[in-house]
Amino acid sequence: MAEITAQMVKELRESTGAGMMDCKNALSEADGDMSKAVDILREKGLGKAAKKADRLASEGLVNVTVSADEKTATISEINSETDFVAKNENFINLVKTTTQHIQSKAINTQEELQTSTINGVVFEEYFKSEIAKTGENLVVRRFETIKAGTNGVVAGYLHSNSRVGVIIAAACDSEQTANKAKDFLRNVCMHAAAMKPQVISYKDFDLEFLEKETTALKAELEKENEELKRLGKPLHKIPEFGSRAQINDAIIAQVTQKLKDELKAQNKPEKIWDKILPGQIDRFYADNTQIDQRLTLLGQFFVMDDKKTVAQAIADEAVKLGGKIELVKYVRFEVGEGLEKKVDDFAAEVAAQMA
Repeated sequence: MAEITAQMVKELRESTGAGMMDCKNALSEADGDMSKAVDILREKGLGKAAKKADRLASEGLVNVTVSADEKTATISEINSETDFVAKNENFINLVKTTTQHIQSKAINTQEELQTSTINGVVFEEYFKSEIAKTGENLVVRRFETIKAGTNGVVAGYLHSNSRVGVIIAAACDSEQTANKAKDFLRNVCMHAAAMKPQVISYKDFDLEFLEKETTALKAELEKENEELKRLGKPLHKIPEFGSRAQINDAIIAQVTQKLKDELKAQNKPEKIWDKILPGQIDRFYADNTQIDQRLTLLGQFFVMDDKKTVAQAIADEAVKLGGKIELVKYVRFEVGEGLEKKVDDFAAEVAAQMA
């Protein structure tokens, strides 16, 4: 059995918002495995997903470059040690220049970047000289380039603080549609910057991931129901599923039959069932696709029109333009995302030096 330290409990509390004893018990059950402890808390409805904002370690900037023909888009993240350097004009220019270099040279890997030539020198040496100027360690953490196919178009958005960027690629039925869809697609990028979808569609989910998220969703709603019941308010309906990826034709057939049986029991005339059933099926999907609504770009409600999902907004825009639009690629970077903050324990440091 692993030793559960106060620092481990503190870290788990900060990342999940759960109570101290709940965190201690979860760590004990997980034998000290922090990741498993988070899952245990979520399954019990005691903690939400790790709060990334508390764990962002690095400063730095994100940059987005879209080619003149709007067929290629590149996004990059370069980290610095302090916010002070990240706001420096030289660093801002370094990030822009590096992103443009990655796109113009069609660079796909860190190795290709480090050995490439920029301004007549090897990039690795060029970057070292920039590090020397700032006096801080700088890191090209990640970058990605996407391309649009025939009749396609790319779009990009960089938030005003340059800490969040998004690029997307769309396939259209014609160059005319692609050209007219540019402004709309930039709005979709802005939506993604704000709402943080993880994937384009439910089709991109891993089933194992969905099982864990569905368990956590049910536990979260059940926990909230305890408080709603205490306050005498309507309770959440606990869903059977979390995503369309978990719902097949056989399940819909069963649901439809159950709804028909209910209509029959209510003595509803069979001739009006066809008018009632579609709305009830839509309600079933809404109740049982909450993970899609939270985590997929197409399933989220559009920030520009919250009466529509992004998928519905795209479909409406395509009709308006007299063509077809399909999102095929999506990348979102946020500075420091997924990196853990280094927490200095001054007391422990002093104790270690005195030992």
